[in-house]
Amino acid sequence: MAINEKNILNRLYFVAGCMFIFAVLVVVKLVDIQFVHGKQYKDLADQRTIQNVVIPANRGNVYSAQGNLLATSVPKYDLRFDAITPSAKNFEKHIKPLSDSLAKFHGKTSSYFEKELRKARANKNRYFLLGRNLGYSNYLRIRSFPLLNMGAFKGGLIVEQNTKREHPMGEIAQRSIGYERFDDQGNVTRAGIDGAFGEQYLRGTDGRRLKQKIGKGQWKPIEDYDQIESKDGYDLYTTIDVNIQDIAHHALLEQLEKYKADHGCVVVMETKTGEIKAISNLGRNQEGKYYERLNYAVGESHEPGSTFKLMALAVALEDKVIDTSTVVDTENGVLTYYGKKVRDSKNGGYGKISVAKAFEVSSNTGIVKAIHNSYTDNPKKFVDGLYAMNLQNTLDLPIIGEGKPIIPDPRIMNNRWSGIALEWMAYGYGVSFTPLQTLTFYNAVANNGEMVKPRFLREVKEFGNTIETFDKEVINPRICSPETISKLQELLKDVVKKDYGTGNGLYSENFSMAGKTGTCQKDYQVKGKHNYISSFVGYFPTEDPKYSCIVVIHEPDKSVGYYGADVSGPVFKKIAQKIYTDTPIIDEVDDLNSQDAITKSNYENYFVAAQKYKAIMPDLSGMPAMDAITLLENIGMKVKIIGSGKVKKQSITKGAKLNSKQTIVLELL
Repeated sequence: MAINEKNILNRLYFVAGCMFIFAVLVVVKLVDIQFVHGKQYKDLADQRTIQNVVIPANRGNVYSAQGNLLATSVPKYDLRFDAITPSAKNFEKHIKPLSDSLAKFHGKTSSYFEKELRKARANKNRYFLLGRNLGYSNYLRIRSFPLLNMGAFKGGLIVEQNTKREHPMGEIAQRSIGYERFDDQGNVTRAGIDGAFGEQYLRGTDGRRLKQKIGKGQWKPIEDYDQIESKDGYDLYTTIDVNIQDIAHHALLEQLEKYKADHGCVVVMETKTGEIKAISNLGRNQEGKYYERLNYAVGESHEPGSTFKLMALAVALEDKVIDTSTVVDTENGVLTYYGKKVRDSKNGGYGKISVAKAFEVSSNTGIVKAIHNSYTDNPKKFVDGLYAMNLQNTLDLPIIGEGKPIIPDPRIMNNRWSGIALEWMAYGYGVSFTPLQTLTFYNAVANNGEMVKPRFLREVKEFGNTIETFDKEVINPRICSPETISKLQELLKDVVKKDYGTGNGLYSENFSMAGKTGTCQKDYQVKGKHNYISSFVGYFPTEDPKYSCIVVIHEPDKSVGYYGADVSGPVFKKIAQKIYTDTPIIDEVDDLNSQDAITKSNYENYFVAAQKYKAIMPDLSGMPAMDAITLLENIGMKVKIIGSGKVKKQSITKGAKLNSKQTIVLELL
């Protein structure tokens, strides 16, 4: 018996010892969890239950030059209801009026919402949807509903805000205004003005807000305010003129639809400042509809064709190897260099003509022969002349994606130079420029040789206060001599004005313009593929130019037409004409203190007459009523008028002596 008791005691001691050791281990683990790794586990728990959520800042607005809103960030709200948070007393007190308010807002019955709200509370739903993607006014409306107006802690209201970028002007200049978008991996895509200036000005500084997990992947704000308030971005005021933009957009769209072209672009630039007043880029989708697809004006380099002839002649005229009067023989309209042919659009050519006429009729053979004869022994000199006018450089635009100019150079081994490179360059093949780069050169010609950088921004503001302004930037103060500029201006004017000029169909007696047509074959390397690029670039008015403009249309339907004068030229004319009629060209006010000679003379004669006729009746026949009344009142007479207009008859004949305060009746036409 004693042995059995001893065995039992031993077992008890063993069990007790094991339990003690286990208890010690538990205490050690608890101490480790609490004091050694406590902070680590707490942080881990917080990460899983509490989030420091980013509250995006409101992106700054983008405005036109006149203050029209082009792009803005509109706040949108998702409102939800935590059915557990309100007390039972508050829930029962307010559920009926809350249901009535929700029913009126959503157009459903009150009983429906009462049923859904009670179900949400019974199911412990802490994320019941009240409204999604709401505007600010609707957000304020729902927030004022019974129970919800008590806020997050008493009323159970959950507010989630996000922003959406909208363009109030619709598709007009949408691609040029652009965007800045982030994907789930944090990669950013930037386009247009919005993308170019997003990080520096528009983006602002994000805020922070703590949210607590309430189950099933749902999160609820811990506080009814942000822990770190966001700072909104600055507002941008662009150079875009909405009136000119609208004109350019619709003129381009009309022509693209008429010629069933693939895509096209228009840019209108203010000559002296470089401000971009309008930029439109339209491409065709599979359904044949045109929209702002890509920024062709900034990003698409292409062979310019005949519009490059102005650059070629600028070099030759500046080097004084030719003059506009230099005679060239176009022969039969076909020249051959290294087995490659240069052809004129006119069969048989133009015979012997001046360089000026060769430019005005856009003779390929005439311009090519002039450049070939001048530079075939030293093509590097021709290339250096192009370099001197900054044609090899990009415009260094803030808008991302500018195409790089291409100019073959015999000194650079990149397979661009060949035996016919010089001749092809003369009439715009083998070189490549974006439409905006080409326009910048033509604008310099219009601006008497000063090349200014195209500019999209005027100023940056915050709450109406100017933060930064943007002024004119000069790329090259003088691309060539004043003599050369004068000759180039005359050439461009005659392209439109002369009867034989390729742009004569655009001539109008009502307003003057100068420019150059361009028709360039596209994809000529591909056999059987004969598409064209049609261009017109120039400025208006010819005297003291206010605006320069380029129109480029790719792949027009050849059965309808493809020459630059026919396809792109009418767009240029329509823009120029509408700007003349709808938009003031001159916005300066004449000196109000200046005196017109005729006005001064009339006033002096009037004063003499008034002094002369204080005693006798003057002849008022044909005089405007207001002048006649003023004259008579100044000599102390009372006047009664019958009718309106000019004086037909007076009650007292001229020369009659007048009595003081006499009443004179005037009959008017």
